[in-house]
Amino acid sequence: MKTPRNSREIAREVTNAIVSRLEAGTTPWTRSWSLTGEGGRPLRHEGTPYNGINCLWLWTIADGRGYRSRYWMTARQADELGARVRRKADPSMSIYASSFRKAGQPGLMGEATGQLIRFLRHYIVYNADEIEGLPDYYYARDVPPTPTLLSQRQDAIDAFFAAIPARVRHGGDEAYYSPIGDYIQLPRPGSFKSGDAYASTRGHESAHWSGSKDRLNRTFGKRFGDDAYCVEELCAELTASYICAELGLPTELHDSHASYLAHWVRVLRADHSAIFTASAKAEQAFNYLRAFSLAEAAAPAGDALKAAA
Repeated sequence: MKTPRNSREIAREVTNAIVSRLEAGTTPWTRSWSLTGEGGRPLRHEGTPYNGINCLWLWTIADGRGYRSRYWMTARQADELGARVRRKADPSMSIYASSFRKAGQPGLMGEATGQLIRFLRHYIVYNADEIEGLPDYYYARDVPPTPTLLSQRQDAIDAFFAAIPARVRHGGDEAYYSPIGDYIQLPRPGSFKSGDAYASTRGHESAHWSGSKDRLNRTFGKRFGDDAYCVEELCAELTASYICAELGLPTELHDSHASYLAHWVRVLRADHSAIFTASAKAEQAFNYLRAFSLAEAAAPAGDALKAAA
């Protein structure tokens, strides 16, 4: 891998990799059981999940190279674990944002002025599949898909979505969020090929619900113009993939959204920072939706403490 020298080159490399997968008809946020052996976000060496653009980027690299492990680490971290990176291993990068304040001219009142400059940095990481001698849990397990209508992870699915205070209607053959009525419309669960597929679709529409004016007030209009709805769809797809990763589910691109592939390619090629914006907004939407179930899970303990007082 050629090391990017600046923010623009980092953004270009990430975008080109994702566009390449889209042009091949594959969405890099689609996580199948057959590839990874188990669902979930990419993990740092100590088990902390990656988020935002790193999640999408490392999924993309794993898809392209056929990695099955969820773990990534630096050569030094591998060495500290008593392991070593293979001689011909392919490096990747973990991306992070940094900033500095550029000094400006003093104002009329003598106050200090300046401009905050934000930029992208990265460091080199390797997938655990490229590292020898790690403990067994760093390598993927074979986990079979869920063939039944009722997901084997149904309790987790129910707990996640039941806590979200969105109005959900079931019936018909369409899935959408109605901004006017402020409700989510879904086909009945039995219409989906599996409980996992139903959860993925509900996650997508819940993402749209989260972006309403009274919630996250998510808009892309000023920046993307006529492409704003396309970027919103991309954000919803990414949010659904993060939800499925949280619940340990496979993610699938819905057939009704396949038409967006070419549109996404055009938007990403025109603006190399677009995928960073979409992934950041998707992470925000995921955290917003997850907060409802986290608050509900914590409520009984809080109530008990109040009663004891």
